[in-house]
Parts: sequence; C-alpha cells; structure tokens
Amino acid sequence: MKKIYLFLATLLLVAGCSESFLDTQDLTKKNSDNYPSTPVEANEALTGVYNIIPSMGGINNILLISNIMSDDCFGGGGQNDRDPQAMEYFRVKIPNEYSVPWAQNYKGIFRTNSLLSSIGKVDWKGGSAERQRIFGEASFLRAYYYFDLARLFGLVPLVTTPLPVNNPKATAEELYGQIALDLKNAIDSLPSTPITEAWRTSNMGRVTKYAAEGYMARVFLFYTGYYQQTTLPTADGGSITKDQVIGWIDDLVDNSGRTLVPEFRNMWPYSIDEATNYGYASKYHLKWVTDLGNTESIFEIPYCGLTMSDWGSKNYYNNTVNLFCGHRDAEAKLPFGHGWGFGPVNPNFVHSWPDADTVRKTGSVWDQDAEKDYTSSYVFGADMQWHETKYSEKKYIPINISTPNGIVNYAVKLYGSINDIQLDNTQNIVLLRLADVLLMGAELGSSRAQSYMDQVRARSKLPSVPVTLDNIKNERRWELAFEGLRYFDLLRWYGPEAGVIIKQNETGATIYNMAAQTSINVSDNGLFASIDQRVRDTGGFLMIPDDQIKLSEGVLVQNDGWINSGDIMY
Repeated sequence: MKKIYLFLATLLLVAGCSESFLDTQDLTKKNSDNYPSTPVEANEALTGVYNIIPSMGGINNILLISNIMSDDCFGGGGQNDRDPQAMEYFRVKIPNEYSVPWAQNYKGIFRTNSLLSSIGKVDWKGGSAERQRIFGEASFLRAYYYFDLARLFGLVPLVTTPLPVNNPKATAEELYGQIALDLKNAIDSLPSTPITEAWRTSNMGRVTKYAAEGYMARVFLFYTGYYQQTTLPTADGGSITKDQVIGWIDDLVDNSGRTLVPEFRNMWPYSIDEATNYGYASKYHLKWVTDLGNTESIFEIPYCGLTMSDWGSKNYYNNTVNLFCGHRDAEAKLPFGHGWGFGPVNPNFVHSWPDADTVRKTGSVWDQDAEKDYTSSYVFGADMQWHETKYSEKKYIPINISTPNGIVNYAVKLYGSINDIQLDNTQNIVLLRLADVLLMGAELGSSRAQSYMDQVRARSKLPSVPVTLDNIKNERRWELAFEGLRYFDLLRWYGPEAGVIIKQNETGATIYNMAAQTSINVSDNGLFASIDQRVRDTGGFLMIPDDQIKLSEGVLVQNDGWINSGDIMY
C-alpha cells in the first residue's frame, strides 16, 4: 500500500503590513491582516505548522540526541565526526551546535502563534467543529514544540503571540503551565474519534485527542519528576493532578482504538517480507505490519522518499535518523543498510539485558557477531568507525532488500524512492505508542497498573512482575530502547544526578576506534571521567546556541555549565 504523505509544501506566514498615511487594504497579497480568512486557508496554515516537525533530522533530531546522551548508546560516527562524540561527553564541538533544533522549534511556535492569533478572523461559515479541530491541533503542536525545547534546553523564553519580542527565560511554572494548558485545550477540543487504519489512511501524522492525552502524561511525569512537584500548573491559574492524568490514560486505552502489535518485532521494518534474506526474520516468521498497519502508534512523524536528489533542501522529507545510524561500510548489504555509524549500542547495556527477554533483546539490538549467519559480512572498522562496539540498534536503521536490479532500500521498491542512501529512508518515527502509555499509567499508579504492566510483558512472552518503580524503570528501558526516551526518563528520575547513573552503566565498556580496542573510559582524551559532573553542572540540558545569546543582547542568559564556552569545546 502506498505511503500517505501528510506534510505538504511549507506555507510561509508573513508578518503583516504597517500603517501608512492612507489606511488601505492589500487586495493582491496575503499578510497577517487578511490571512487566513477561510477554513481552507486555516488548514493551509495548519499544514505549515506541521511541516516543521520532520525538518529536524539526523543529528538535530531529539531522538538521536537523547539516545547518544543516554547510557544505551555512544556517539560513534567516523574519527572526525566530532558532533556525536562531543554529545557523548556532554560537550559541544562549536558554540552554535544546537542552532537547528532551537531555531526550528521556535519557527514552529511562531507559525502556531500566527494561526492561533488569527483563528478568530476566519469566516467559518457555521463550521464550529472545523474551528475546534484546527484550534485543538494547533494547541497540541505548540505544546509539542515547547516540550521538546524544555527537555533539550531546560528553561527557555515563552512567546505566545506572533509579535517580535525579546523575552528572558520563563520560569518552570510559566513554561510548563503553557504546555499543560495547550494540551488541555487540545484534549477538550479534539473529537473522540478512534484511531483506525481507515482513519490513518487519510490522517497519518495528524494530532488526535489521544495523542494529547498521552503527551499530557509524559509532560506531567517529566515536570513533577525533574522539578519535584506534585501537580502540573496551567497558564490560566489552574493545575493538573495525577488523578486527572490517570483518567486520560485510561480513556486513551479504552477508546483510542489502539492495540498492542501482537509480535513486538513486527513493528520494525527489518521484519519486512520483501525478500530481505534476513535469516533472523525468517526463523521467527516475522512480517512487518508497515507504517500504516501499526496498531500501536498514536503519534508519529511520516516520511516519504522524494524522486529528486537534493540533500540541501529536501532531505528532511525522509528519515535521516536511519541514515545517521546505518553502519559505515559503503557497500550495499543485506538486510541492514549503510550510513554514518552514529549511536553504537553500549555493550554493558546488552550484557545487562536478561537473555530471558529474548524477543525484545534480539529484536532491538543487532549483535554483529551472533547474527553473522543472518546478514551480509560486516566490515569491522569501516571508514574510520569510532566508538564501535559490534552492537547496533535495529529499530531505526536502513533496511535493504534484494531486487533484480541489486540491493536497495525497501522504499525504492515499495514507494518509488530515489536509490540514494541519503534520501531513501521512509520509515516513520513513532513518537508515542501504546506500550509507552501503558507503562506511564503503571508508573502513575493507575488502579489498572498491574494489568498495564502485564500486557506489555506478556506481548514478549514474559511473566508478570510486581509493579514497583524499579521494575518499571527496567521495563521502560527494555521495551522502549533506542526510541529517544531513556535519557529523559533518567533526568526525571534522578535530576542532575542522572550523570552518575550514565557513568556507572557505561564504565568499562569495550569500544573500538578504527578497529583498535580500547574502552570508553580512556577514549577521546579521558573526557568520560567528567560525565557525571558535566550533567550535574548543566542540569542535564544542552547549551543554548551562542548566537541566540548575542542576539538577545544579554536578555537571554546561557544555561549553567556552559558559561565559559571556550573552556568546554571538544
């Protein structure tokens, strides 16, 4: 079945006209005074808001950033790929290392603010349901952009109008209060339509009430955990309680139409039945459910393969996280494709993962020694690979198939993608899935906590265990490995002391730099030794791009631990 593409051409929202001697109305050009004026134009503007989400690809994607900063993965890449290696040690290569996620998230916020400030000017022609839907989706998207900023950078400026401002950092209460209010507005405004395959055929990637309910739980857990609070404030002076969040989780589970995919490994494209020659998939009779058929996905980023070779302006339409995580051998092989070699898996994590959890362990980690009979010959030390561990994650990685024209990415055959490793990955990134929601419900203390935990474990043929915080921590790590959640879980559980856990779980790990054996402890001039202190000093948050500090003329203050940027360049 052909992939459904939600994201269309970017719509520029132009900040409008100024007063002149004569008060006139521009009848030929769109500006903030006359656009949007119809429901069609409001939907166009909403598409422009969505369009920012996939633009943060590769090393700028929060999933890859958080995987590398967690205790599950290392930086990797080639010898000269200093960006991910600096990230591994909580440093930066250049002062504006994170300019893209900062700028793009604020671009999404500006577009959302423009739409929300104009929504009252639209002639809805009695279509109140359409107005409510657009309001609800836009509200969620503003919360989404702010929450990513808050998780990456900590406290950031809060802007809720399209007018140019130079605000200092908001307080945690102000920032999370706006996020919570936007999510509450989305929950209250969006319809309770179940997420079925038929609905997804035309709406894949679109926000739903259930996505808002799931994100409310994620925001609540992060805010109350990291900032040590019991409730989540709302910008209108109210608050969100734990019981309310549990109620929303239960509603999602009961009414969203989402169900766990029966076979965990069928969620990932390596299980594709298009002649991958992957003996592992054949051995267990795996069959990929496809992006469209994933009954567990609640909110995701859809990708497509454009039929043009244009890395500079079109690369974000395809999944460049997969590209960055492919192995560095330049020859096309089966079933795992090649790329930049970022995010090698920490061998200590693999060794600590119980073998009894074989479905998830072998279904999430490519053990290059154990699977040598299932895959094409792996080239060790290819292209100056750094932090090599002989383990790679295989949830988000290029997948190749065999065709009469040679070995190509599956998207080349299924979706007509251009045969170019930089442009042909089309796997959707699932941002929120049901297993995550069930585990959040268990952690929050739902009356169904044991059932929620048991459902996740039973899917992978594991027995019931008591619902304790330690068991939930393990369950989240194993179930959601390499999905961009582990680092933020550590931050909310341990705060600035998360670095202690990361250092403890990475200490002694064997790595190979350009095929030479060493350990993460002594690699890269011994920077590993200060990981715990770096997280403590920075609170676990990234450096705000230096150019933003300068543009603010001192109004925006750099995050703690990054003040003397010249002292911490990698």
